[in-house]
Amino acid sequence: MKRNVKLFIAMSLAAGNILAGCGGSTPSDEPAKQQAGEAAPATASNKPQVFRANLTSEPSTADPGLAKDATSGAIVRAAFDGLTRLDKDAKPMNSVASDVKISEDKRVYTFTIRDSKWSNGDPVTAHDFEYAWKRVLDPKFGAEYAYQLYYIKNAEKVHAGQANPEELGVKALDDKTLEVTLENPTPFFLELTAFYTYYPVDKKVVEANPNWAHEAATHVGNGPFKMTAWEHKSKIVFEKNENYWDKDAVKLDRIEFVMIEDDNTALSMFENGELDWAGQPLGGLPTDAIPALKESGKLVVHPKATMYWYKINTTKGVLKNEKIRKALAYAIDRQSIVDNITQVGQVPTMGMLPQSMAIKPEGYFRDNDVETAKKLLAEGMQELGLSQLPTITLSYNTTDRHKKIAEAMQDQWKRNLGIDVKLMNKEFKVHLQDLHELNYEIGRLGWNADFNDPINYLEMFRDANTGTNDTGWENERYKELLKQSALETDPEKRKQLFAEAEQIFMDAMPVIPLFTDVDVWVQNDKVKGVQVDGLGFIDLKWAEMVE
Repeated sequence: MKRNVKLFIAMSLAAGNILAGCGGSTPSDEPAKQQAGEAAPATASNKPQVFRANLTSEPSTADPGLAKDATSGAIVRAAFDGLTRLDKDAKPMNSVASDVKISEDKRVYTFTIRDSKWSNGDPVTAHDFEYAWKRVLDPKFGAEYAYQLYYIKNAEKVHAGQANPEELGVKALDDKTLEVTLENPTPFFLELTAFYTYYPVDKKVVEANPNWAHEAATHVGNGPFKMTAWEHKSKIVFEKNENYWDKDAVKLDRIEFVMIEDDNTALSMFENGELDWAGQPLGGLPTDAIPALKESGKLVVHPKATMYWYKINTTKGVLKNEKIRKALAYAIDRQSIVDNITQVGQVPTMGMLPQSMAIKPEGYFRDNDVETAKKLLAEGMQELGLSQLPTITLSYNTTDRHKKIAEAMQDQWKRNLGIDVKLMNKEFKVHLQDLHELNYEIGRLGWNADFNDPINYLEMFRDANTGTNDTGWENERYKELLKQSALETDPEKRKQLFAEAEQIFMDAMPVIPLFTDVDVWVQNDKVKGVQVDGLGFIDLKWAEMVE
């Protein structure tokens, strides 16, 4: 399937305009199966519907308050449900909340909680949401996505230990009513309530067993599916949750996720009928197979607001030097990477933002600018008093695509700058942990937007001690600009604040951007209704196997 790049950008921009207008009105409460699009034809038999896919690696967690990556996100999205849920166009619709009222000043949201149950039969109440959000903001809990709740009044102060949790702008007025007060009007707040950090947890279960989310036997959710088996580093099984409020919309009886790190093996399993889905957003495909899959028409290509980049540990060694970091970024030939390795319409990107929300689409430097890179490298080495750079280690998690891109980087940096680069591949969970602990020099990571607004990327690097930063970099002016943007209601002035912040970031280069990514996968012809939106989220609530 071929995609025109200009069409991809236009589609993404259109999605951004839709998302930006969502906050001023309440989402519809039509049945969720209607919101998701046309229903697929009914199955021809009563045979159990089983969907099988590859997750690639062990999820880092099955606790929504701790989820931080695409793999754990897919798991908790199957097992939990939020006040809202995103439809196929990434627009929020009512889910556990049957109604939401927004005050005239756009700062107070009052959610009505519908009758619903946890997978163990407990009732889901407004108190579960209040408890879950305060749990995420407890500094002892260690939620790396706690900043996603900072839009709520006093949330940042609570997380910093500067305010009492009772001062947080969230209160269960009764079992069925949740009142949320925001710091400032937030147009995308109803998209945030569909994000997993905002999901509820069953207070009784969590307080009885701190390890409740570690095993299937003790895992409790409120979503379309319930976890029934977890063979660590091998397999996770979900079955339809009969206690789910919208169970009639759920057609799958069972989901089987395997964890095969080798993309070639996963593709072979798909071709042998052992898997119904191979590729993103759940796993990867071998890059060598992409041309043939495209030619056959089997490959699905889906645009998304996602960046592929390399983070840099700015706290030690030669990479503390800005000019050396910029030299590494400038010397990369991104076009050759997307043409020869990824091969499905990724867009070379020389800024921190994906094309769908780019403030400066042309970027902050030229692709493959080797001449400037050499000049910056020489100046950086002179500042450090070095005549030769030591070997630099580039880390990545194990997949075929990441390996090939890392090898291309290694070759380009050696050929263009004379720098020796050692490659180190790790299992995903270990790789993530090493990034968070700054136990690396240069490390691969992608970032899927949680909502289509530049702040979603910019706020990741506001503070050096947040779990999403991983670079050790921070800048006081950068922080101040983000704080000003939260108070700015004029879209153009807000954009100007973002532009200055991104310029500061790109001048420092704590992250090397490569390209705006796409999702690519192959699927069994029987698979219908799997929802993959423009943010790269996958939702299996409406999936079914049609004979």
